[in-house]
Amino acid sequence: MQGMVTVKNLSKTFISKKETVKALDDVTLTTPSNRILTLLGPSGCGKTTLLRCIAGLESPDAGEISIGDEVVWSKAKGISLPPERRGIGMVFQSYAIWPHMTVFGNVAYPLQIRRTPKQEIEERVRKVLDLVQLGGFQDRLATKLSGGQQQRVALARALVAEPKVILFDEPLSNLDAKLRESTRQELRDFLTELAISAIYVTHDQVEALTISDETAVMRGGVIIERGTPYDIYLRSDNPFVVDFIGRANFLEATITGYRDDGHAIVSCALGNIICIAPPDLAPGTKVTMYTRPESFEVVPPSSLTRENEFEGTIKSLLFAGEAYEAEVSVGGAVILAKLRFHIALEKGDKVRLCIDREWCRALDPRKEA
Repeated sequence: MQGMVTVKNLSKTFISKKETVKALDDVTLTTPSNRILTLLGPSGCGKTTLLRCIAGLESPDAGEISIGDEVVWSKAKGISLPPERRGIGMVFQSYAIWPHMTVFGNVAYPLQIRRTPKQEIEERVRKVLDLVQLGGFQDRLATKLSGGQQQRVALARALVAEPKVILFDEPLSNLDAKLRESTRQELRDFLTELAISAIYVTHDQVEALTISDETAVMRGGVIIERGTPYDIYLRSDNPFVVDFIGRANFLEATITGYRDDGHAIVSCALGNIICIAPPDLAPGTKVTMYTRPESFEVVPPSSLTRENEFEGTIKSLLFAGEAYEAEVSVGGAVILAKLRFHIALEKGDKVRLCIDREWCRALDPRKEA
C-alpha cells in the first residue's frame, strides 16, 4: 500500500573498542498508511537507528525493509537502494538548511538535482510554500528566518518531491517551549490535511501524544508497546511505559476479588478500590495499581457511599496554572493529584477525592518493569 513502511526482523549492532551495543533487536513493524506513527523512547533505545535504517542512512545487519510495495533493503535478497531512490522525505533535528541559499533555493533543491523542468519547479515550490504558510518568503535567505520558519522550510523541502513517506528526526527539539507547542499543532495539521504517511522520532512524551495517530514505545532495541496515544497513556499495562510516559501514582495493592462486570477489587492505601486488572490473577495476588494525577476529582462530603472515594490531607500545594498540583497523604501513602483550580484549597486541608474505576489499573506482576 502507498506510503506503508514494513520492517521485518531488523537487527543492528554497533561495535566499538569499548562496547558492543545492540541498537535494534529483531524489530518487526508495519506503519499505518497516510497516518503519523511516532517512535518514542529514552535516549539509546534504538528509535533513531530504526529511522536511519528506513531512510537508507544506516545499513542493518539483518532483516528487510519495504516502502509501499517495493523492497528497499534486504540482507537475504541482496537489495540496498540508496536514500534518493526510496521515495522518502526527511526532516532533521538541525533542519539541514543551506544558509547561503534563499528559501526558494532550499526548497527547490530536491527537484533541481532530479533535473525537473524549471516551470514545474517554480509551480511546485510556490504551491508547497503556500501550504506551509511561507508564501512570499521565497527570496529571503534562510538565515533571516526564525527557528519556526526554518522548520517550515525543512518541511516544505521534504514535501516538494511528493514522497511516499516523510521521516522526522526530533524536528522540534531546537525550538523554545512555546514555539514548539504551536509548531507541533501546525505540523500535525499539515500532515493530516495532506493524508501523508509519516514516521516521527522523539523522546518528548507530550510531543508524541499530541502529534501521532499511533505511538510505538521502544526500549533496548525492541518495540515494547504500540497503540493510540490515548491507550498508551491511560490503558497501558506495561510498567516501563506507564512510568516513562507522564507521571503516575504507584500503589502496592492486593486483589481481593472480582465484580460481575469483570472489574477487580483491590485493597490498598486508598481503601478498597475498584479497578481494571488482568482477569486471570487470583484473589490474594500482590499487584501494583497506578493512577494518573489528573484522574482525581474533589467531591463534597456526603452520607452516601460513593465508589472509589477516600479522604486525605493536603501535604503540599502548588498552583500550576491549569490546576493545583497537590500531594495528598492518605492511608500511609502520599499521592500526587492535579486538582481543578476553581476549588479553594490550602495546605493542611482535609479533602475528599474520588476516581473513576476506568482510570485505576493494576499492573500485571508477571511483566518486567
